[in-house]
Amino acid sequence: MPEVIVVGAGPVGLTLAAQLGLRGVDVLLLERRVDRGRHSRAIGIHAPVLAALEPSGHVDRILASALRVHRGEARDGAGRLLGTVRFDRLSTRFPFVATLPQPLTEEALGVGAPAPLRGVTVREVRPAGDRVRARAVSDDGEREWTAAIVVVATGSGGRHLVYRPGAVAVRHYPDRYVMADLDVGPRADDDDVAVVTLAPGGVLESFPLPGSRRRFVAWDGRGDDPAPHDAAHRLQRAIAERGRTSVEVDASASTFRVRRVVVPRLRRDRIVVVGDGAHEVSPIGGQGMNLGLLDALGLAPLLAQWVHTGTAPAAELDAWERRRVRSARIAAALATVNTALGRPTLGRPTLGRPTLGNPALPLPDAARSALLRLMLAGPSGSLFAHAYAMGFDRDASTVRRPKYPPAAPPGGGPRASSSGRALGRADVGEPAPG
Repeated sequence: MPEVIVVGAGPVGLTLAAQLGLRGVDVLLLERRVDRGRHSRAIGIHAPVLAALEPSGHVDRILASALRVHRGEARDGAGRLLGTVRFDRLSTRFPFVATLPQPLTEEALGVGAPAPLRGVTVREVRPAGDRVRARAVSDDGEREWTAAIVVVATGSGGRHLVYRPGAVAVRHYPDRYVMADLDVGPRADDDDVAVVTLAPGGVLESFPLPGSRRRFVAWDGRGDDPAPHDAAHRLQRAIAERGRTSVEVDASASTFRVRRVVVPRLRRDRIVVVGDGAHEVSPIGGQGMNLGLLDALGLAPLLAQWVHTGTAPAAELDAWERRRVRSARIAAALATVNTALGRPTLGRPTLGRPTLGNPALPLPDAARSALLRLMLAGPSGSLFAHAYAMGFDRDASTVRRPKYPPAAPPGGGPRASSSGRALGRADVGEPAPG
């Protein structure tokens, strides 16, 4: 009989299951999907998550495959540099963003987790005395399990398991984006730089991935996609117009919409929700998955204590919940700003007659460029980098320099302690609250 049931085997569910397993907790991991997804949504892992994963050795597995992005550039539609975000100058243990496709992220985070029971769709989670009952369906018919604690880590699709219909406020943004991970040919020396182009027609983001690939995301219009079959063509056009480069876009291009959700409570006695089920933020900024991972990494030691002692650490759980809700609100506010800055800025031209020195750019676009130059210059530039790297998260690690070595440890196996032995359950610590 499991002590904890985790519903959802995405990055957040796998992380929680692995961290609980390292602490000696018997976990049942349930997943609706029959196979692990091949598509990659979230690609960036920020410094606070990397620091929190270091005690368990998972950070070494991630960095063995990841690309380290030490800086990002903001450019206008003409390719002019507006400013640089320097992650490598942050006083943090991991002064970079680690990028890798989501399937590889899940593979690394899931080391130590039990194999998920796949093809199981949980229909109901309900308290049953000092246990929680989870009812589900699969190809074998109806299934039922009980555990001391159930954690819902399904993403937004499982929110109904915890909250009544209409109980959670959902803000729908009008924006639509098109994205794809594309081969860009041999990597140059400066190809580990993220580039955000703020063109009059909307944002184009280009993030480096391992190998010869980059993630491209472009503002694609408003409302639902009227022509999904044309997504690749529209992304091709956006890259050519805004990025001033030619990249072959394949049929993997897809579109997505943006929502904002921040629930006020993450726990109801023995039922807990983490990840996108508790908070959705705009992917423009790359903090959604990281929020969920920090949910799981902060929750795991508290649930392990609960299981092993038989007593809920109520004060600590309440403090964890307050930190996570506050962190989600901060991330949602930053994502809203990023989304607004990435919208088209076509408008009336600047005053005066066009000349070679004054190309009569639309006033809103010129104003946006001036604002970004100001934001990314001097001390405010460091503040911007701190915010983008999730330095304002309430569970951001307080680990400081010395920085992580420039090259990832070879092999990606379990990290050794100073005594040379492999790290195990007794070595696993907690992320320090920010």
